[in-house]
Amino acid sequence: MNPFNELGIRHDIVNAITELGFTNPTPIQESAIPVLLSGSNDFVGLAQTGTGKTAAFGLPLLELIDNTKNYPQALVLCPTRELCLQISNDLKNFSKNLKNVNVVAVYGGANIVNQLREIKRGVQIVVATPGRMLDIINRKAIDFSNVNYVVLDEADEMLNMGFQEDINDILSTTPDTKKTWLFSATMPREVRRIAEKYMTDPHELTVGKQNTGNANIEHEYYIVKARDKYAAFKRIVDFNPDIFGIVFCRTKIETQEIAESLVKDGYNADSLHGDLSQQQRDRVMKRYRERNLQLLIATDVAARGIDVNDVTHVINYSLPDEIENYTHRSGRTARAGKTGVSICIINSREIHKIRQIEKVIGKQFTKAEIPTGFDVVEKQLFGLVKRVHDVEVNEEQIEQYLPRIIEDFKDMTTEDVIKRFVSLEFNMLLDYYKNAPDLNASADERGSRERGERSERRSDGFTRLFINLGSVDDFTRGDLLGYICNNTGVSGRAIGRIDMKGVFSFFEVEDADADKIMQGFKSVDYNGRPVRIEVSSEPRGGRGGDRRGGGERRGGDRRGGGDRERRSANGGGGFRDFSGKKREGAGSGERRGFGGKRR
Repeated sequence: MNPFNELGIRHDIVNAITELGFTNPTPIQESAIPVLLSGSNDFVGLAQTGTGKTAAFGLPLLELIDNTKNYPQALVLCPTRELCLQISNDLKNFSKNLKNVNVVAVYGGANIVNQLREIKRGVQIVVATPGRMLDIINRKAIDFSNVNYVVLDEADEMLNMGFQEDINDILSTTPDTKKTWLFSATMPREVRRIAEKYMTDPHELTVGKQNTGNANIEHEYYIVKARDKYAAFKRIVDFNPDIFGIVFCRTKIETQEIAESLVKDGYNADSLHGDLSQQQRDRVMKRYRERNLQLLIATDVAARGIDVNDVTHVINYSLPDEIENYTHRSGRTARAGKTGVSICIINSREIHKIRQIEKVIGKQFTKAEIPTGFDVVEKQLFGLVKRVHDVEVNEEQIEQYLPRIIEDFKDMTTEDVIKRFVSLEFNMLLDYYKNAPDLNASADERGSRERGERSERRSDGFTRLFINLGSVDDFTRGDLLGYICNNTGVSGRAIGRIDMKGVFSFFEVEDADADKIMQGFKSVDYNGRPVRIEVSSEPRGGRGGDRRGGGERRGGDRRGGGDRERRSANGGGGFRDFSGKKREGAGSGERRGFGGKRR
């Protein structure tokens, strides 16, 4: 008997989830399902991403709804459209053997008319993002007066994204008699306040320690100079030829630029951020799930709800602004009991952040070294040998060519054939990584500083600049980052931390681009006043945090998904080029595109 039967789940549902590979309940499912099936308690469940929370609340919901009645009986609120679609699809799969169970996904960026039509046909479970759900409520197109259960999934992230007011407005349309089930990875004060406001003596369940990371994840950090960050990132990817990973950046601009650079360098990569339309987002995620992409470059908000199996690595190209977000990021790997690696690429000034994260997740990081060119060549070589060893041979199709192939090789020994075959790639590898520099930076590396009358040059290759624009000019960090890039043509990757003040701000830029930025703003006006930029003389200490710009705009799906066309074609990225043609512009001895797979 499947253990889910013993938890009280009926055979029709158990048969469906058995086909999906559910054989044993996870700890959160084993503990939560019996409590939720009673339908008599409010509930708070604290568990990390990837622990099976959807089934923990989804299976009891399917047991408790009355599928003979075609009106909303359960509402599930979640932060992103990706998670909304994932939950609704899971519920449909769980209930495929049940008659007349209707689940509707309601989210921004899709046609609202179709969603309204589905609701009008009849629905028992509504899965929604807050912005679109409130829009439908304001149209008086749905009646929640008979809702018995409300689930708040990823509650901490919904609050981080600015949905507090929307959640309050939505819950005010539901009966006081409903039961509220709250699931969260962390329990900040804001989430605790929701529990106190909308719950009565809730049953609380914590799986693992609060905020701690998955025990199956290895955590590593690499220290590099700012100018070497992208080259070091590529080398890490090349050193892991079977990588299937998610790369996290802070801002939409950085996400797009990293993805475009990787595509140009021959990697199978694409970006996921808030400016993509729903159609573009779906296309990217389809390619990633089908493993036609090896690297998905994403912002924190855009990656919420991604549930893709067998992600081997999470790479933090930029550390998150909020330490708690590291747990959400690393939780994309090592799902369903598997193992994974979470990597941080940092500069020497960010070591204190690693120590903070260690305290939050309860695990120590391993300080790793950027592989040398020889290390990468060796790893790639034996990766090739393994692929050759494991390749599936199409005996029927290749049979007709074998006599000629054998004839061509008749004057060679087996050893000669192997050496020549391997050399096809090995020679190119050696050429690419010849004289590859050491990209590791010492943890205590500070170097010398060159100071002028009003200047501070930093050892990690950045200059701190002053600009006479700030929050009173309605700028966010993301707005200011975009404004600087648009007026100077400087890449967003060249901009470091941004420190917003009221009427002015400070930002850091790679030394090589400092003069270009100052020249670019010599004749720029903002609302009738000249924009002034100069090298800062303010000491770096006590600047109020390590935040850089922007990221996703708070409010998530209320933007409607954005219709702006992406700058890089979705079809880009392709597969690695093993033609042996000389590649231009790889720079610093870094080899292009040896992290991807080929057809």
